[in-house]
Amino acid sequence: MSALLLIILAIVIFVVAYLTYGRYLAKTWGIDPTKTTPAHELEDGVDYCPAKTPVLMGHHFSSIAGAGPINGPIQAAFFGWIPCFLWIVIGGIFFGAVQDFGALFVSIRHKGKSLGEVIEENIGHRTRILFTVFAWLVLLLVIAAFGDIVANSFIGASYGGSSSNGSVATASLLFIPLAIAFGFLVYRKNAPMGVATVLGVVLLAACVGIGLVLPFDLPKNFWIGFVFIYIIIASVTPVWILLQPRDYLSSFLLYFMMAAAVIGILGATIVNPASTTIITPAFTGFSVNGSYLFPTLFITIACGAISGFHSLIASGTTSKQLENEKDAQMVGYGSMLIECVLAVISLITIGTLAADGAQNTVKDALGLSAISPTIIFAEGISKFFATMGFGSGAVAATKTVIMLAVSCFCLTSLDTGTRLGRFMFQELFAGTEIGKKLKLDNMYVATVITAFFGFVLCLAGYTKVWPLFGAANQLVAVPAFLALAAYLKKIGRNNKMLYIPIVFMSCATICSLILSLKGNLTAIFKGGLDGTTLFTDVLQSVIIVPLVVLAVILIIDGAKVIWGKKATKAAK
Repeated sequence: MSALLLIILAIVIFVVAYLTYGRYLAKTWGIDPTKTTPAHELEDGVDYCPAKTPVLMGHHFSSIAGAGPINGPIQAAFFGWIPCFLWIVIGGIFFGAVQDFGALFVSIRHKGKSLGEVIEENIGHRTRILFTVFAWLVLLLVIAAFGDIVANSFIGASYGGSSSNGSVATASLLFIPLAIAFGFLVYRKNAPMGVATVLGVVLLAACVGIGLVLPFDLPKNFWIGFVFIYIIIASVTPVWILLQPRDYLSSFLLYFMMAAAVIGILGATIVNPASTTIITPAFTGFSVNGSYLFPTLFITIACGAISGFHSLIASGTTSKQLENEKDAQMVGYGSMLIECVLAVISLITIGTLAADGAQNTVKDALGLSAISPTIIFAEGISKFFATMGFGSGAVAATKTVIMLAVSCFCLTSLDTGTRLGRFMFQELFAGTEIGKKLKLDNMYVATVITAFFGFVLCLAGYTKVWPLFGAANQLVAVPAFLALAAYLKKIGRNNKMLYIPIVFMSCATICSLILSLKGNLTAIFKGGLDGTTLFTDVLQSVIIVPLVVLAVILIIDGAKVIWGKKATKAAK
């Protein structure tokens, strides 16, 4: 299969989907450009702050991207490229983009409130409490997983990383003051957006250049500490100071990365068509190495098709910054489809590197002693440019920019995830006696507690947390669909397009968690595990049980409202 043909096909399909199905949803749900959005109605300069559409698009896109659309397709490629491609396309159009758009829409129709509060108004008070606890636990997994990923991307060469890792660290540190300066110029000095953008992108390129020349060389433990101190500060800082400008500028890294990938595929195809032929098998079977196509594929490829975390972002930060309701389709539906394109690029990368999609084969092909999806992606894209005849310096620079982009997205997801965790923790204890007594509804206290528990899980390591994150993250999509479906029924609009996503994602995620629990318990009781593996299996089992119980209760409560005779308002 030609990589060039596959990426062109994907882009055409997604553009058609945006112009047809996306517009159908906007019309069916009743998008109204004349309505005042929460960003204007409740503007407070901290969380509620109107953002120009390109800026908000950058924030939302950077926040939802993370490492998911890169990691998922590469890790799931052992099933073959056809099932992966089909899930990315079908899942992205009819599941993921619908969820993102819907979560944003339902939140702005509830004064920018989070999904938990939307659920309370449309399903019930108990369901809201359970969802908030559930979502907060999932966010801890997000913080832990991405915290570990970012720290690994910063490790200096002397501590097991590479010179490009040190360059990423330098560029990332320089990027922080650049984003603050950009926000100050645009929002306080009213600098023209076009001029500020050009200047910001040029200085961003300068940050990358300095990073290539002066890489930091520090150990992982230092970077873990730095990352968690940073997210504590960033998640309580007014959005216009850091979140909006940083995410907007970092989105250009992603645009560059995707453009570079497409150019690389095109150029390498012209020079040597064999170098861009997807040689991963088209389909390897319904069961591979003990993993079943269902539910494994639909959990492993998360952000590239559907990710529950996206709904938390859409209803948590994005809805509080949307300037006009007409932009919801572009920001919600459009951003997800762009991320689907990135997922297809990731699938192409692994497909052109390995004959069987196995990571061991990729390791041999690249000559790497330590492998990760991000490294595979960066090496694969830079390989396209090497095929085109670019020198080693240009290839190294391309690799560094790609790793910097992924690192920025993970850092953005970390910041946003911590802010969302703070929102939910505050909501959970708002108005309660214990909340007032212990100041648990205070934004600073809630932030520190959220970051602390994320830090504890982070110490367990990315590889121990990520398997749980996949299913738990996907499971968040179910109550997001339930909340939207209940609201649409309440206002008398069509919600039937949500029925299949609700049922399918409920089955896939709960099935995956139960299979994981069964595997862990079997290994634990069989014995013979080393201390690290035993700790991992026990930790995962302890987290899985409450997640499954909470999810089942949420689904039952939501189903009663959606498929009952009539929707009822929440009773407190």
